[in-house]
Amino acid sequence: MQLSMHGRIAVVTGASKGLGNAMAAAFASAGASVALVARGKDDLTAAANSITAKAGAKTLAVAGDVSNADDCKRIIAEVEAGLGPVDVLVNNAGSSARGVFEEITDEQWQADLDLKLFGAIRLTRLVFPGMKARRFGRIINVLNTGAKAPPAQGAPTAVSRAAGMALTKVLANEGAPHNVLVNGLMVGKIESDQWVRRHANEDQGESLDDYYARQGAALPMGRYGTAEEFAAAACFLASDAGSYINGTAINVDGGLCPVV
Repeated sequence: MQLSMHGRIAVVTGASKGLGNAMAAAFASAGASVALVARGKDDLTAAANSITAKAGAKTLAVAGDVSNADDCKRIIAEVEAGLGPVDVLVNNAGSSARGVFEEITDEQWQADLDLKLFGAIRLTRLVFPGMKARRFGRIINVLNTGAKAPPAQGAPTAVSRAAGMALTKVLANEGAPHNVLVNGLMVGKIESDQWVRRHANEDQGESLDDYYARQGAALPMGRYGTAEEFAAAACFLASDAGSYINGTAINVDGGLCPVV
């Protein structure tokens, strides 16, 4: 099956590195024009230029903080001015904030919700009406399997991601009559910058490849997933091939999550 996104305009947040970058690259390879959004301008510009060079697609680097309401408005305004109306929105910006419940401050809770939940709410609110009017839209909320099976010390991430899963269902039901499809992709153990940072912080004197191999041995498939495998799932949902998938949260975890 050849996935095509020709003529589509996609926005991917958290796109300078990791999963966001892989999704932006997959969309561009499928023919979409892609706006890459992240806070770091230099990394973002380099990522956009690399994707254009490899895929030949039009890209746009838009630096901004999706936890800031004014930045959300500016981001979408710049995308629409530079590329056109948004057909595909991937709410991917986020981090894995975790801790002992009673040690998590109000400020940490608020920062996590502003980034992961309100960022998605605000960006979606800006593009949702246009998608409905044009009778085409794809919104993908990148979440985490912890939203379905929250672990101990999984807050605030598991809680904000669970709220994102509920938001996904609400939007799917409202968008369905207008051919605006909204789904969640649940991240499992996928090779990404998050794990690169954890490897560096743990500093056990092993290479990153050995770290992945040791950690991955305990997973059902015996390995971590790759960013490209995750991006393939996103590309399927964003393309016409996913035209009857709506309102679901798909685990991309190699069978790790105990909840389907």
